[in-house]
Amino acid sequence: MKAAVLHGIRDVRIEDVPLPDPTGVGSTLVRVDAVGVCGSDVLRFGTGKGYGFPLVLGHEMSGTLAEDSPSGRLMAGTRVAIFPCLPRPDDPMTEIGEYALGTDYDYFGSRRDGGLEEFLQVPERNLFALREDMTLLEGAMVEPAGVALHAVRKAPVPANATALVIGAGPIGMLAAQWLRVLGATRVIVADVDARKRALAERLGFETIDAAAGASDEQALESTGGRGVDIAVEASGLAVTFLQAINAAAHAGHVILLGDLRDDAVLAKEIVSRILRRELVLHGTWNAKIAPRDRSEWDMVIAHLGRTVNVGDLISHVVDFEDAQQSFTALADRALWSNKTIFAVSDAARSEASAALARSFSAEVMA
Repeated sequence: MKAAVLHGIRDVRIEDVPLPDPTGVGSTLVRVDAVGVCGSDVLRFGTGKGYGFPLVLGHEMSGTLAEDSPSGRLMAGTRVAIFPCLPRPDDPMTEIGEYALGTDYDYFGSRRDGGLEEFLQVPERNLFALREDMTLLEGAMVEPAGVALHAVRKAPVPANATALVIGAGPIGMLAAQWLRVLGATRVIVADVDARKRALAERLGFETIDAAAGASDEQALESTGGRGVDIAVEASGLAVTFLQAINAAAHAGHVILLGDLRDDAVLAKEIVSRILRRELVLHGTWNAKIAPRDRSEWDMVIAHLGRTVNVGDLISHVVDFEDAQQSFTALADRALWSNKTIFAVSDAARSEASAALARSFSAEVMA
């Protein structure tokens, strides 16, 4: 089979590799269809941040079963989303369904080869059947949508809640949509990028031009000085982390969704604000796939393409054999992009034109 193998920094090669070995008890062979590009993938390509080489990137994945699952719950031909975290069976956190909070877990696309190859062996519990009306490209968006849902569920949503999301990238826009689904009355989205703000407005959100002034100051002004009940930091910057804290109202909740690229220094005034306003800061990581049928991933699959729009987030669909060129462009920021998805199978390639024709991100890119 073919795979896009990362051999070193900025060095991806399309190669013939053996079919993957089973990943323990309950493993199922899956044809990979579509793979989304995460910022962490770009960092692994561009800077080598990760667990060594060679490596096949890709953890935001959809696929089609090449065989029946061991239990018979999923049949060959079923289209699925693939949860990338592979917990250690004897980890205490695995026993309570907190797979991503365990230690010494494995992970597709970072600690083991991921989705930019034609087939994977995947444990049955990591496979989630897509709705019949979902596309394979939407299936590749289940993982980031799950990350965003897991984050915003950390904070209770009070009656008539106001929320602020700083950062209108794909994760930020998914967080904003989940806040609305979960009951927030008013969701404000802040970003420096006019095209991303245009997308937020298309999806029905108020926006703040973060290039015109500090997001926290504008949010405080727009709420009459009260602040927001929930502030989500989705940019990954120290300055926006501090802005999220400063924008929170009394008894507000601050969700740290972005992985900071620089150090944040908590001045005593910020610490005093946390204390005097009794703010709650939430760390968040990944998503939960337990209990089966009532997990966050089950909720994601129920909502995507219905109450949560992922199609408008997709700006590029490219063939996975063009991985070197595509990752180079992303690492160099040589073109504007919102969400890039690699089409690995012919089935995913056939969806690309129709998906981009409907996508607002592709429209503003053009």
